[in-house]
This record gives sequence, structure tokens and C-alpha cells, in this order.
Amino acid sequence: MQQHTIAAEISQSGVGLHNGVSTHVRILPAEAGSGRYFVRVDLPDLPIIPAQVAAVNQTVLSTQLGRGEVCIRTVEHLLAALGGMGVDNARIEIDGSEVPLLDGSAQVWTHSIAQVGLVSQAISNPVALVVKEPIWIHDNDAFVCALPASKTRFSYEIDFSVSAIGNQWHSWSLSANFAEEIAPARTFGLLQQIEHLQKTGLIKGGSLNNALVCGSGGWLNPPLRFENEPVRHKILDLVGDLSLLGTFPQAHFLAYKASHNLHIQLARKILQLQVSKV
Repeated sequence: MQQHTIAAEISQSGVGLHNGVSTHVRILPAEAGSGRYFVRVDLPDLPIIPAQVAAVNQTVLSTQLGRGEVCIRTVEHLLAALGGMGVDNARIEIDGSEVPLLDGSAQVWTHSIAQVGLVSQAISNPVALVVKEPIWIHDNDAFVCALPASKTRFSYEIDFSVSAIGNQWHSWSLSANFAEEIAPARTFGLLQQIEHLQKTGLIKGGSLNNALVCGSGGWLNPPLRFENEPVRHKILDLVGDLSLLGTFPQAHFLAYKASHNLHIQLARKILQLQVSKV
């Protein structure tokens, strides 16, 4: 399969979920084989941070990439959109340290990608890694794993005591429509956790306009875009985190009550096994 980049520039501005600071993002076409990478245009020498597993330096309620003292936080939604829409190569210029949350989903990004379209490039993607034996990462009862499969699939289950969320399950194949089935699902949180998170310096930019909030009495800002929107958003996060592998391995990725930390641990384990077999 050939590689692809976007056909024209994409531009979006918005507030970061955790730092509450407004940033501007420009996504530009990139050369074949260059991959997806961020450029901090607000800093001297325009430092580049590759969207690769090796660059991950924090996974607390988001995925953060870094090189030295320079970092980019909350990259998962944008990277999920690029990976899910088949954009292999992209230069992502940003004038701050956190990707805008926008509406809390990847929908704005996928709409923008669809609007400009893709361009085929005269280079083939590397042969995708085929997972031939189960790979498991767990933390108590939470886990994420990669299982041998005939095609790439992502399945997720969550389980919350809050009745409006409860137990949810969803499964999505990479060959299905990411823009319609996964991208619109917004990030979500529990009302009783918000004050604590804000006191620890997190979710400064969170609001009812960019996140679903659930209390003991139900959702504070309905309606939901899907009956099981929360678990679909977890798949979105998983797709974004595993996109850091460059190409998605052929495997069935299965997760239960997992986190960015477990997602990245799985990605690192996959890379370790790939290197050990070379």
C-alpha cells in the first residue's frame, strides 16, 4: 500500500484541556517516509518532536510527547484522526505545548482532513507487523492486549459505578469508517472528580462545551452522539496511542478499563518484540 499525506494545509485553534491555553495548529503536507511529527514554532530553532512511541514522556490523563525540555501534550485525538484517516506523513506546527481539545473528539480533525483530501506518495508503507502470539499488559483488573487476528480490530470495555455510563463494550475494525463511527465520540469525566483534578493543576481548559460530564443523576450536557459514546472515545484514545507505532500492526487489540499508560506500555512491548525478532 502506498503512503499518503494531506493535499493542502489544515488550520485549527483552540484551548488545551489541561493547561487552558489557546494554541494554533497548522497541519502541512510532508514528504514520503517522514512520518507524522510536531514542530514547536513558538520556540527558537523550531524543535521537532516525532509522533513515535520513543518520544512519549508522560501519560497522566493524556499522552505527552517530548524531546529534552520541549513537549507536546494531549496528542492522542489529533493523531487518532491522522492514523484513522490514513495520513502517513504530516508536519504538525503548533505554537504551544498542548494540542487544542476543540469539541473533545476527533471530529473537527477528520472533517478537515476529508475536506482537503489525501495525496498518494511514491513510497510503500513498511510491511505491517503481524502479531503471532498474545501480548498482555495489565494493572490489577485493567488490561490491554494484542491478539493474533486476520485483520486489525480495536475492542474496548469500560465499567463505571455511575449508572449513566455503567458497563459498555464496543468493537471497531480499522477497515470501517473511522470518521463516522469513532471520531465524533467526545472525552468524558465524572462530576465528583473535577474539583480534585483542577486542584492538582489538570483540566484547566475543560468545560461542558468540550467534554461530557456525568454526575450521579446522569449527564450534565446531553444529548450523547452515540448510546455508548464513552467507550467509543476510549477506542479513539487507543487508536491515537497505537498510531505512535507508525503503522497499525495486524492484531486484535482488546482493552478493559485501560489507560493511556497501559496503551503505551503495550506499544512499547510490541516494538521490543519486533526488534528482538530482527
